[in-house]
Amino acid sequence: MNIPFLGNWRRRHDGARGTGLAAAVAADPDGVAELLAECELLRVRAGRRGLELDDSPASLAALDQLPPRWRDDPEELPWLGNDAGLYLGTVLVRNVPGAVWSIWPSGQPVVRLASGREIDVVEAGLDWAMAGSPELSQVYSESAEG
Repeated sequence: MNIPFLGNWRRRHDGARGTGLAAAVAADPDGVAELLAECELLRVRAGRRGLELDDSPASLAALDQLPPRWRDDPEELPWLGNDAGLYLGTVLVRNVPGAVWSIWPSGQPVVRLASGREIDVVEAGLDWAMAGSPELSQVYSESAEG
């Protein structure tokens, strides 16, 4: 997975090239969580429609209600879906006790719940962006329950 902001993070952290995202999460989980929370494309697109993303579960429900005009741009669609997944993960980490970012060996960021269950939020975001299902608020609700 290509994570463009990782290069910026590495430059700000003494050029720790080659350490990988998993090592970055271990060394600076709060810093990586902030980077994963940027979701700039999604925040800009939502803002244009009058929706401020405040990292709350209610904002996920509001995103679910937006008309999916991003589907008109096949080049932007995967980027928006990736951002939607990272935003879902951010809301989970900031609102569900014990939820933390974790990195699979493939480099894929996921959210690990206190139960040990891992949520592939990027996949959920891509599914949401492409098909509208499952809704982001539904993934959040199901994850927050367990």
